[in-house]
Amino acid sequence: MDADTAAHGGPAGADQLTVSVDRSAGRWVLAPAGELDHDSAEPFREALDGALRDPPDLVVVDCSGLLFCDSTGLNLLLRARLSAQADGGEVVLAAPTAMVRRMLEITGAGEIFRVVDSTAEAGPGPGGGG
Repeated sequence: MDADTAAHGGPAGADQLTVSVDRSAGRWVLAPAGELDHDSAEPFREALDGALRDPPDLVVVDCSGLLFCDSTGLNLLLRARLSAQADGGEVVLAAPTAMVRRMLEITGAGEIFRVVDSTAEAGPGPGGGG
């Protein structure tokens, strides 16, 4: 594991967002937990920017801890997807909650992301074994 950090955004309370970052098995796994919205998005934005600086071949966003995600969060995911694709990489959404699945369905974004049931199902990055 190259990194395992947590960043906190927004004021303490219901809208707090933490983001765990794990770089192992040849891929980045970002795990936002809490509410991802305009007021709390900065830690997730920073984590995505860090992962995409590599540039990575695979960024997995573990959505299992997301209680809420608004258009700000969706836009961050869409921009990350475009950035990764421009460098030959991919952003995969893993274990989305029912709320996140519904957002992906309503917006049509579920059609452009690879959505898997677990981070393991997303697969390893290059050289990560399998």
